[in-house]
Amino acid sequence: MIRNAVTTDVPVIHAMVRELAEYEKALHEAEATEEQLRDALFGENPALFGLIAEDDATGEPVGFAVWFRNFSTWRGTHGIYLEDLYVRPQARGGGHGKALLLELARIAVERGYSRVEWSVLDWNQPSIDFYKSIGAVPMDEWTVYRLTDGALAEAGRR
Repeated sequence: MIRNAVTTDVPVIHAMVRELAEYEKALHEAEATEEQLRDALFGENPALFGLIAEDDATGEPVGFAVWFRNFSTWRGTHGIYLEDLYVRPQARGGGHGKALLLELARIAVERGYSRVEWSVLDWNQPSIDFYKSIGAVPMDEWTVYRLTDGALAEAGRR
């Protein structure tokens, strides 16, 4: 079962964000607090949206997706950028990840958005294979760039 995240889901979303960061070998980079996630998802001006995947038998959260709207100037429409998709190891293979992605696709179609996109680590072959199995294609000709920390501060002072 897939449902929209609610305020009481913030602690479990935070825990799963940290589990995802650990899986991606970057737990030291996971600095977000529950309060920051709560504000982003449910504050005065929410900029982040969340879905929860629940275990069919117990109703316990076993996965999540968080996303935000982006915009394609080429297509002239909004899209969805999937920031995180995670299913706990014990629930993998149960269709939760696919259900989360299909719900995002449904939302995009319903709202007239032209794309759903996300990033995946080059070494994460199980996820790459999964994404390809539902028709996603890699954007091999594009490279993601990022400004953070000191470089961002320096650029912001120029």
